[in-house]
Amino acid sequence: MQRFVQLALDFLTGPDPLPAPRRAPEPAAPAPSAEPALPLHAVFQPATWHHPRANRSVRLGACEVAYEFRRGKRRTIGLSVSLEGLVVSAPRWTPLGEVDALLVQKADWVLEKLQRARERAGEMARARVVWADGVEFDLLGERVRLVLDPTRGLGPRSVGFDPATDGQLGTLRLGLPAHASESQIRDAAQAWLMKRATAVFTERLHLFAPQLGVQWSRLRLSSAGTRWGSASADGTIRLNWRLVFLSMDMVDYVVVHELSHLRHMDHSPQFWDVVASVMPDHQQRRHALKHAALPLDD
Repeated sequence: MQRFVQLALDFLTGPDPLPAPRRAPEPAAPAPSAEPALPLHAVFQPATWHHPRANRSVRLGACEVAYEFRRGKRRTIGLSVSLEGLVVSAPRWTPLGEVDALLVQKADWVLEKLQRARERAGEMARARVVWADGVEFDLLGERVRLVLDPTRGLGPRSVGFDPATDGQLGTLRLGLPAHASESQIRDAAQAWLMKRATAVFTERLHLFAPQLGVQWSRLRLSSAGTRWGSASADGTIRLNWRLVFLSMDMVDYVVVHELSHLRHMDHSPQFWDVVASVMPDHQQRRHALKHAALPLDD
């Protein structure tokens, strides 16, 4: 700005008869020091998190957090965050003031987990399938459209599947009338999806078990909301049937993970070595699975 003003004055009065004496350059001003990062609870917008079974609340910065408080046989205070909200578990003898002090101390952690849970709930809501004629959903990495086809009638032929061809979506045809309710469509579709899951999972178990040097005895489908699978010492493998909504890469990861437990019933380094022996990229697949959103039942 000073240079602009000087040029304007020169234009009005003409140049100086003699050049102005040259000044030594002034030392550069020191760069402003970086301000310390604010804690997370200080930058959060005012918000409220309310657990459906909340019986206590605490204010963390600008946020009001209503949480479920439990007492039980434990030695320390435990904090856990799910899609429902915050749960605090404490020993029977712990003063409430100590609980509140810990929550204030862990405010950043609590608010970050609650925010992630809220985002996760939004992802799951967007992934929800409204079972109706024409709805589309993902099936083993492919997009599929559901079509009501009353001409198929009842019985074994009431459901049919046409794989995708020439850029067209795969089609799941249900022998239901156009006025069928959402629950009727959902039940018919899920019954077929479970059969498809059984066939695909069985095929992948037969593929990977010899590579891992293990034998499995039977497959059972699970509908758990938070577990993808489990393995028992007797060789029983349980897999969540909703894995069919995900890609084959993630299905294979869960299959290999559970089969590897037949070698090591833990998550020791030796266990992960077994997983990596047939799936070197298991960490990337595990990360993708962790962030996958599934259409759960209401």
